[in-house]
Amino acid sequence: MGLLSLLEVSSMPMIQVLLLCLLGAFMATQYLNLLPLHARNSLNKIVFAVFTPCLVFASLAKTVRLEDIISCAGAIYREMVAAAEEENSKEPNKDLEANEKTLLLNGSNAIEDGDAKKQINIERKHSTAVWNQILGIFHQIVDELKAPPVLASIVGFIFGAVSWLRNLIIGDNAPLRVIDDSIVLLGDATIPCITLILGGNLTQGLRKARLGSLTVIAVICVRYIILPVVGIGVVKAASHLGFLPSDPLYHFVLMIQFTLPPAMNIGTMTQLFDVAQEECSVLFLWTYLVSAVALTGWSTVFMWILS
Repeated sequence: MGLLSLLEVSSMPMIQVLLLCLLGAFMATQYLNLLPLHARNSLNKIVFAVFTPCLVFASLAKTVRLEDIISCAGAIYREMVAAAEEENSKEPNKDLEANEKTLLLNGSNAIEDGDAKKQINIERKHSTAVWNQILGIFHQIVDELKAPPVLASIVGFIFGAVSWLRNLIIGDNAPLRVIDDSIVLLGDATIPCITLILGGNLTQGLRKARLGSLTVIAVICVRYIILPVVGIGVVKAASHLGFLPSDPLYHFVLMIQFTLPPAMNIGTMTQLFDVAQEECSVLFLWTYLVSAVALTGWSTVFMWILS
């Protein structure tokens, strides 16, 4: 495949995204007024609560298998056992000038009763603070698990791992395949809606965004220069250590992950929290404009390295 053909293939998805962004920006202007701010907020909530969970569920339910989970868990278990055996094989660090008895006697003689009570109170306060911190983390995890995409991923894992549940809704012969078809139909609306929202935010971003040119250039340099170089090093190191199979296509896919533009769901998060929507839309515009050329160039470099 020549350079021009590779440029054409890599630029098509980016051009589609930019066209949808332009459409969303035009819909948000005063000429049409079809996508004002309140409409974008409402559409973004629908994307987060309905479309994205459907997309996540449909993807996981069709790809996850119980055998894959067992094999992954078996690999993690073997690594943990190997690490434990290596740790147990090490010689303990012994102090030749002291033993347990002398340490105990010295400690008991050095600490008076008042100091001992004070030390006990300090330890109790410390344990209480640690316990409160653990409870806070636990409540935060529970709140995050309540998010619709997370719930959809859990349910998707269950349907993918349990064969009779998967056969119930997935497949041409599934009795309830209409449910999966409906979920897939809703999930397919995720990317177009997110792109339209980003385009609508772009109308405000070009006027109100407080982004300097140096910031945009720095983001582009990190995204399309530093990260791909890091990706080459990571994949090569993992392959050298034996963590990856010797399939060049597999290595190419891993490397290309470090060259892709930012995820669309970042715009969803900024819209939900009402923070930096304009700046995010401007960054997305420039990163997706540059991505066509960067993706083509790095794809050529990756193929040259792996050939």
